[in-house]
Amino acid sequence: MADIDNKDQAEMDPADMEDVEDVEEEETGEDENSKARQLTVQMMQNPQILAALQERLDGLNGSPSGYMESLPKVVKRRVNALKNLQAKCAHIEAKFYEEVHELERKYAALYQPLFDKRSEIVTAAYEPTDEECEWKTDEEEELTVSKQDEMKEKAKLEEEKKDEEKENPKGIPEFWLTVFKNVDLLSDMLQEHDEPVLKHLQDIKVKFSDPGQPMSFTLEFHFEPNEFFTNTVLIKTYKMRSEPDESDPFSFDGPEIMSCTGCTIDWTKGKNITLKTIKKKQKHKGRGTVRTVTKTVPNDSFFNFFTPPEVPESGELDEDSEAILAADFEIGHFIRERIVPRAVLYFTGEAIEDDDDDYDEEGEEADDEEGEEEADEENDPDYDPKV
Repeated sequence: MADIDNKDQAEMDPADMEDVEDVEEEETGEDENSKARQLTVQMMQNPQILAALQERLDGLNGSPSGYMESLPKVVKRRVNALKNLQAKCAHIEAKFYEEVHELERKYAALYQPLFDKRSEIVTAAYEPTDEECEWKTDEEEELTVSKQDEMKEKAKLEEEKKDEEKENPKGIPEFWLTVFKNVDLLSDMLQEHDEPVLKHLQDIKVKFSDPGQPMSFTLEFHFEPNEFFTNTVLIKTYKMRSEPDESDPFSFDGPEIMSCTGCTIDWTKGKNITLKTIKKKQKHKGRGTVRTVTKTVPNDSFFNFFTPPEVPESGELDEDSEAILAADFEIGHFIRERIVPRAVLYFTGEAIEDDDDDYDEEGEEADDEEGEEEADEENDPDYDPKV
């Protein structure tokens, strides 16, 4: 057989012999790949190997290249000079943010009359004129004047008909509750029992610290008289710092919230939704008798926002308190920066649509890329859809 094989090989075309060699190399490569895959699976199933691998990877994250250590002393000395310049930049940046805070305070006074009028319209203290209620949408801009007049007349008749069918509501009912429910960050905090209380929320205001005072801002939640508590205003104050940490100046990245304080809510008896009563059965160890014990325990509620964890003087917190405060700071900053200035757009949902559009565009780009790949596959003569 060996002679026949040798003879056949001698008679084979050189190109055919190359093909045979290629097949053998492919088979050898496949065997090696298969062994490598098996070895990888075995390694991934070994927790000790995984732990060692993770430790190694953790050590690689953000590790310096070692170039700095290899530099001569004279060069390291110059690098230290650059770091001193960087530290001075951080102090200038801190001053920049202090001036930004002063600008915010200045322009807050200019915005406030507009926000006050918004509140008057929401609470029915002021009825806007026809001229103030005119708002041209994109669709209306494309219509002819006669068509616009026709649609306005039709809308007016429909509104008059609705007013006849039901009592004319005052202002804009549930304005702030709707804003909260439309924003994921805030709606996640809301419980069903919070909604009847938040229907009485009339306004949210932002107050900045006075000139020369430590940097801070206060959120004021204004409520109409209600059956739940006697407070007319609930406040939450955030104290900030805009200066580099002397021990780590390069970590400075603008003002940071250092602590926050809430307020005491004077709940009407039996209306405190931040507490709930539970009944628990207890069995006596000796006699075996059973008794029912009533206990008052904390209850999930948006109004826990006004009783944040206290930051001790040491500044050290447990993990749960740190997580609560981090979320609290994010919510406070969002209300100040986004909700109060653009409340009507969160009420209508337009601000949310703008946020969603960013993600939709990314999704469309991804879909286009997938479409291009599919088209390439279909144009490929060797493409088999079954594989």
